[in-house]
Amino acid sequence: MALDSKIPKGPIADKWTNYKNHIDLVNPANKRNIDVIVVGTGLAGGSAAATLAELGYNVKAFCFQDSPRRAHSIAAQGGINAAKNYQGDGDSTYRLFYDTVKGGDYRSREANVYRLAEVSANIIDQCVAQGVPFAREYGGLLDNRSFGGVLVSRTFYAAGQTGQQLLLGAYSAMNRQIGRGKIKMYNRHEMLDVVIVDGKARGIITRNLITGEIERHSAHAVVLGTGGYGNVFFLSTNAMGSNVTAAWKAHKRGAYFANPCYTQIHPTCIPVSGDHQSKLTLMSESLRNDGRIWVPKHMKDVEAIKAGTLKPKDLAEDDRDYYLERRYPAFGNLVPRDVASRAAKERCDAGYGVNATGEAVFLDFASAIQRYGKEQAHVKGLDENDAALVKSLGQDVVKNKYGNLFQMYEKIVDQDPYNTPMMIYPAVHYTMGGVWVDYNLMTTVPGLYCIGEANFSDHGANRLGASALMQGLADGYFVLPYTIGDYLSNDIRTGPISTETKEFEAAEKEVREKLDFFVTNEGKHSVDYFHKRLGKIMWNKVGMSRNVKGLTEAISEIKELREQFWKDVKVPGTNEEYNEELAKAGRVADFLELGELFAKDALNREESCGGHFREDSVELDGEQKGEALRDDENFAYVAAWEYKGEPSDAILHKEELEFKDIELKQRSYK
Repeated sequence: MALDSKIPKGPIADKWTNYKNHIDLVNPANKRNIDVIVVGTGLAGGSAAATLAELGYNVKAFCFQDSPRRAHSIAAQGGINAAKNYQGDGDSTYRLFYDTVKGGDYRSREANVYRLAEVSANIIDQCVAQGVPFAREYGGLLDNRSFGGVLVSRTFYAAGQTGQQLLLGAYSAMNRQIGRGKIKMYNRHEMLDVVIVDGKARGIITRNLITGEIERHSAHAVVLGTGGYGNVFFLSTNAMGSNVTAAWKAHKRGAYFANPCYTQIHPTCIPVSGDHQSKLTLMSESLRNDGRIWVPKHMKDVEAIKAGTLKPKDLAEDDRDYYLERRYPAFGNLVPRDVASRAAKERCDAGYGVNATGEAVFLDFASAIQRYGKEQAHVKGLDENDAALVKSLGQDVVKNKYGNLFQMYEKIVDQDPYNTPMMIYPAVHYTMGGVWVDYNLMTTVPGLYCIGEANFSDHGANRLGASALMQGLADGYFVLPYTIGDYLSNDIRTGPISTETKEFEAAEKEVREKLDFFVTNEGKHSVDYFHKRLGKIMWNKVGMSRNVKGLTEAISEIKELREQFWKDVKVPGTNEEYNEELAKAGRVADFLELGELFAKDALNREESCGGHFREDSVELDGEQKGEALRDDENFAYVAAWEYKGEPSDAILHKEELEFKDIELKQRSYK
């Protein structure tokens, strides 16, 4: 199949406006006769369901959680980008577009990204109108803070709970439509297959997670807003229920998958403490605004800190290596996420990790507390040389900005981050790959759309901080409601879609057979046994550092593990009751298939990009490789430019090629 991205012609700044002026529309009277299924009720799915229902379509919304409010978007902490230039620091639509493409290592689809930057300002207005309590300055204007990879302050936030507040806004909009009868909400329902009729997506098969009942649901179009697949690594910052099943079932029904091996490794997560863990905890990137990242300069101090004979706060400034500030003085601690993550791993691999496992660096707020404390003492006319007073005033400022994050850290680690540096380490967070979509957000299956993190289009090989919430709400509120109408305009006379067809029957039969297999298989290992083994293979051989040998081994090992899974998995209980192990078994079965594709994609890409360093991507001796890691931002761009594989729609368009060529001439590797 030839991929057609359907990107409109003309200057990039005019594409979206001109496109909207010429697409087909569905008039309000006809919208009442059209059904749309939305799977997932996070920021992308929730905003899409609410907007489509507001327009007049009949919407069926599905989530596996007990309420749309429990979607994983609620966990987002730091903020949402928008090019409003409230700080007067030179921000613009183009600069947000540029930063997003650059932050994505030049793998993003530029037309989609420019549209994203263009509608970003509307998102803030929409959410303020919904009552989202964004932080405000003293005069009442919305406040902004900076995130990694940019030189301006464009991130709107609500303390460290931005995702929660935005999700509640989308949820309130959904509730209005549920009350009107325009959205029929199906909580605790998991999509287990897509139904294709005459080449078009016409419905889904779901399982009621409470009763076990298998159900058929039909519609004129299906929208997937089901999030990312970071849990293929077992340990990630994702909620434990987050999975790839909906996207993977779509893939198996003909929807192409793009860039599966591009995973964002977030630099500020609480480090792994042992094999007992089932997930990792994210600490917002906003902490890098005031926190300074460092490790000891000398190995003797590393050993003393590990042994507990030296407290981190007692180590002299001259004996600390603020390695991001040293390597990247223009950005300092606010380098892009992939650069910060690889730099932390390089320091820890060199032996400078500061916790018992050797996989942690410090994130220290002592300087910020001093700076803010002295400023407040000066403002209040108090003694700036009173150390206790300065510390108290400084802590109050930091608490107002990051208090809930500090509280969360203390509850998990049992250390007070006001008095001792936090420990952080990179962890799997967001997934840039996903279901391939065109400019309309339609997959390669007509009538099947994919929005938010579940698709591949906007973030290339690494997501710019605070852009996940931006993409989810842009797709749901301002993009899909236009583009889906162009497709549905051909369905105004179709009438209701019947579920009593051979296609629905065959799909339901396949779902039932798999569920029956799981509960009757006489295996000896739990689902988590296989999931943990998969995760270790993925992290060790398909994670941040990759090479031909490890990737080849990973493909073979995942295949063997998948075969063992189908022989030896044990799922207690029945399929006619609430059975979380059964739900988990289906999700892990899909992760095992995805993991193999993930590793094959990584093997085929002879490049270093995003959070991934391909050790054998170019001919370098050991000293050069070390230098490349120390200056990996430049190195990654050159390695990407020298990529010898077949360019895909996900990587290059003519306009992108020109854009990248200009940038690379400015940043040649030395």
